[in-house]
Amino acid sequence: MSNTIPGPDGLPRCRWCAAAPEFFRYHDTEWGFPVKDDQRLFEKLCLEGFQSGLSWRTILAKRENFRAAFQGFDVQRVARFGERDVQRLLGDAGIVRHRGKIEAVIHNARRAQELAADEGSLAAYFWRHEPDASSLDAPQTVSITAASQTLSRELKKRGWKFVGPTTVYAFMQAMGLVNDHAAECVTRAHVEKARAAFLRPI
Repeated sequence: MSNTIPGPDGLPRCRWCAAAPEFFRYHDTEWGFPVKDDQRLFEKLCLEGFQSGLSWRTILAKRENFRAAFQGFDVQRVARFGERDVQRLLGDAGIVRHRGKIEAVIHNARRAQELAADEGSLAAYFWRHEPDASSLDAPQTVSITAASQTLSRELKKRGWKFVGPTTVYAFMQAMGLVNDHAAECVTRAHVEKARAAFLRPI
């Protein structure tokens, strides 16, 4: 089976785009392009935690609702959330109403504050875990890598929750720490170009 399907323009895209029409835009404009904005990195790791046991289509469809509910995933604001906010979020039909995952976002915001204070920024810390491209398996053949296991383990040691190695690898794929677009995918070259021009945070 091919790793790609024809996109709306007839050019090949990663096969997972076939799961939903809205995936094409996300795939072509976001997935795999490098990110160094702390807020976006925190948001994505939180959303990947919410996805656990669900589909990305569900989370993507609710993403704007999540952003509104969690004040744009601003770490400083979310870290101040308390039980009243948890109750508010549990009553919000626009998001995934899972107490453990909601509480994990608030908890992780506090851990993110600590991490940024220790490491300079979330971006600097995460990008230090970018694997050597030559060490990677063929695109989209694994869901866990040595790099995602290491980052997951380190985050857990720092007290983060819902950051297993599969969740972390999905985060790394989406935020451009790896280029996991299929070899034949037309977007792979665009991501490679973006990664080549990307200034890694330090």
